Amino acid sequence: MRSHYCGQLNASHIGQTVELNGWVHHRRDHGGVIFIDLRDREGLAQIVLVPETTEIFKLAEQVRNEYVLRINGAVRRRPEGTENPELPSGAIEILVSNLEILNRSDPIPLPLDEHTQKISEDVRLRYRYLDLRRTEMQNHLITRANIVQFLRRFLDDKGFLDIETPMLTKSTPEGARDYLVPSRTHLGQFFALPQSPQLFKQLLMIAGMDRYYQIVRCFRDEDLRADRQPEFTQLDVETSFMDEQDITNLMETMIRQLFMAILGIELPNPFPRLTYAEAMQRFGSDRPDLRIALELVDIKDLMVEVKFKVFSTPANDPKGRVVVLRLPQGNSLLSRKEIDDYTKFVGIYGAKGLAYIKINAWNSKGRDGLQSPILKFLPDTAIEGIMQRTGAEDGDLLFFGADQASIVNEAMGALRVRLGQDLKLLKDQWCPLWVVDFPMFEWDKSAHRWSALHHPFTAPKLENTDSHGKLLGDLSNMLSRAYDLVLNGSEIGGGSIRIHQEELQRQVFNLLGISESEAEEKFGFLLQALKYGCPPHGGIAFGLDRLVMLMTHSTSIRDVIAFPKTQTAACLLTSAPSAVNPKQLEELGLRVHLRTTTTTKSLSN
Repeated sequence: MRSHYCGQLNASHIGQTVELNGWVHHRRDHGGVIFIDLRDREGLAQIVLVPETTEIFKLAEQVRNEYVLRINGAVRRRPEGTENPELPSGAIEILVSNLEILNRSDPIPLPLDEHTQKISEDVRLRYRYLDLRRTEMQNHLITRANIVQFLRRFLDDKGFLDIETPMLTKSTPEGARDYLVPSRTHLGQFFALPQSPQLFKQLLMIAGMDRYYQIVRCFRDEDLRADRQPEFTQLDVETSFMDEQDITNLMETMIRQLFMAILGIELPNPFPRLTYAEAMQRFGSDRPDLRIALELVDIKDLMVEVKFKVFSTPANDPKGRVVVLRLPQGNSLLSRKEIDDYTKFVGIYGAKGLAYIKINAWNSKGRDGLQSPILKFLPDTAIEGIMQRTGAEDGDLLFFGADQASIVNEAMGALRVRLGQDLKLLKDQWCPLWVVDFPMFEWDKSAHRWSALHHPFTAPKLENTDSHGKLLGDLSNMLSRAYDLVLNGSEIGGGSIRIHQEELQRQVFNLLGISESEAEEKFGFLLQALKYGCPPHGGIAFGLDRLVMLMTHSTSIRDVIAFPKTQTAACLLTSAPSAVNPKQLEELGLRVHLRTTTTTKSLSN
């Protein structure tokens, strides 16, 4: 039904007769001549209808936006002065010799030539099939398809096997909530949709598949954000007989070649590497945005003796932290109101305030050249130490964070990013890095037990085990063989070397408060498999949606998923989730019991 796509036509086709199909993007009647911009997936082509073709011209007068047309015509050069250099087809037009209306369209509920910011997201998601007609959205999905095609080709060429793993599996709620699927043939029992193919890909290594990958759908019933969805896609990779350096080197090569192939961008070679401890110390985050040059500077030792309890209390607390963030020439960049706004901002992360010092004339006046309400609490030695350690200069602005280390890291790390974005301090377009040497465990205050920082199948660093694979050392200082790939402040991939010895895996389960019986119930099939010659293995998973979001400069993964859910995990297009037929529930042995919230008042005499 077509000889060419509209957007593929150019001056080389002049003189040819073509057949096109597409949607009417715009129709313009110029008093005797009708111009139509015909649109398909590849772009636009201008078609021209003249009164001499009487019947065709009458038909064209009926055409409206988003009608579906088929046309035949001759490609000719546009009259001089009417070219559109912004279109590949902008030098030509098609003089129509035959026109067929394949389908009509009602007036559509959203404009297709407006930027997304001008369209309600609810409207976009309710009429997603129309939203996807917009050039911006089509380009996103085309880019996504090209990215997936490249990743498959790269891994195929490196000897990886594309193997599917089950969608209906066992519930092992160790992270987010599972999506449960009731079984009709096993009444009262449930499958779970996979949060990750983690255990199956490890079993594939035990099976001798050696190198596996999968573009896989995963499901997590969790609270949503702009870069989260209840169902999402990841590139899942697992290998045998490779250590963390081998895996990260290979994956780094893949990402570097991907950016060159899709965007024509050359990423650094090699990617920088930071330990988790250094990332937290310098940036307050394990996914630092290296485009922002601002760093946190520790001054805890300088505040031990000061009389200002806001600083001295955390300075004398083993779990406390006191830092300063230097904003070069911040005096001229920020007003007092903006500083107050940033104080409210860090409060979101638990900070009780945001102390600051303005460096007006330190070089010439010393202490008298500083401006801040907190100066009266700081002795000269502390001030001199701060100035020397931060390298502050006249015109700079210093922000302080003092509290529990976790609060300081979150608040000051977020402030660093916010300042970088607000003040346009991003120095590079793309800054990837590997973060390595993560803690093996973290203390869960609410559960009063240790939990795995990544997942319970992550192997500890070799120095944390003896020759028999037994864990050694203090759990709070134990490091894992985990690694994350970070890009512009977003984690795009995370992986680790896995535990491949049954006894070590049992030890880790025990440390995590998982009893022997619970371990057998949830992970017995894995523990059994580890007994039969499991090779050393490791892998990584990339969040495909997030990667595409970054590569297309989108602000939400919903803009790079064909049919996403809302932030409340609903589909406005299909009105899902929805009630089901009672007969279906009966077959599953289920009954719906709706929770009701009642308000009671306590009355006293």
